[in-house]
Amino acid sequence: TPSPTPIPSPTPEGNGPYLQGDPNRSKLSIHVIFNNDPRIMTFVRQAHPAVIKGVDDLGFLAEVEQVSPNTIIVGRRNWAHQEYVGSPEQAARDFVQAQLREYQLNPAVDFWEGWNEPDPGLDRMAWYARFEQERVRELARYGFKAAIGGFATGVPEMDEFALFLPAIETAMQYGGILTLHEYSAPVMSYGYGSALPGYPYHEDRGSLTFRYRWYYEELLIPRGLVIPLVISEAGIDGIIGNRPGPEGLGWADFQEYAVDQGWGRTGDEAFINQLAWYDAGVRQDDYVLGFTVFTAGPVAQWGPYNIGSILSKMADYVRSQE
Repeated sequence: TPSPTPIPSPTPEGNGPYLQGDPNRSKLSIHVIFNNDPRIMTFVRQAHPAVIKGVDDLGFLAEVEQVSPNTIIVGRRNWAHQEYVGSPEQAARDFVQAQLREYQLNPAVDFWEGWNEPDPGLDRMAWYARFEQERVRELARYGFKAAIGGFATGVPEMDEFALFLPAIETAMQYGGILTLHEYSAPVMSYGYGSALPGYPYHEDRGSLTFRYRWYYEELLIPRGLVIPLVISEAGIDGIIGNRPGPEGLGWADFQEYAVDQGWGRTGDEAFINQLAWYDAGVRQDDYVLGFTVFTAGPVAQWGPYNIGSILSKMADYVRSQE
């Protein structure tokens, strides 16, 4: 039997999103690749985080829902075929059908991401927007909600993001959210205060972290498209080009530098203080539901990004903000 036509969520009145972050508590949480570390669920039980992100290893999210029922759960399955070819609508339907069994097996997930870190550029953004519109609709046919976007840190440019607005309109009709990633290096504040091409300087926006404010202030808020946002990967990523500091990848490689810069007395403290700085900023934007630090439960190549050793300190920080 065909699925019933979903009833779109009401469009929010004015500029307020229909799902809002709580400014009175921390928005800090974690990104999880494998639930292979008991400290992950200990963090969830202690912090009751605003959001959490799981990739591929999704079974534990049922326990997250059980012990922290108000946590918003974002899930993603890896997908090897991120190619802008053929009909975007057909590509979106094929994508959802290929992953549908996973969605049905993991009802704890509130929002499903699609592609990871697409960078379509100007020439393919309209294709990608149509892909995301159809993915939203196809998910809705089966009773699921979408997290659209998934953009990497430092992209897209403003003229590119403007071409993505149709996907945001559709996602809002169906109660979806926007996700994107925000990293910097050697510390999270590098690039904060930088302007984007063709736009004037704003001291509370950046080219890497707090880049999302450009999209909201210039494009989304004026159009009444204040879609809820989850920063579904955040932290330090040394592959960013044209930056100061030493060679390195994840936060663990930059501990000494951050201590030298006065972020804390130890590497752990310096990173927690950077996360607190970022948290203080995102809490000023009620459309931000939360951010998930990359990553707990890493596979081998993500070792320098592993936050397992500081999960208890992260939970302590979250609780200190209650």
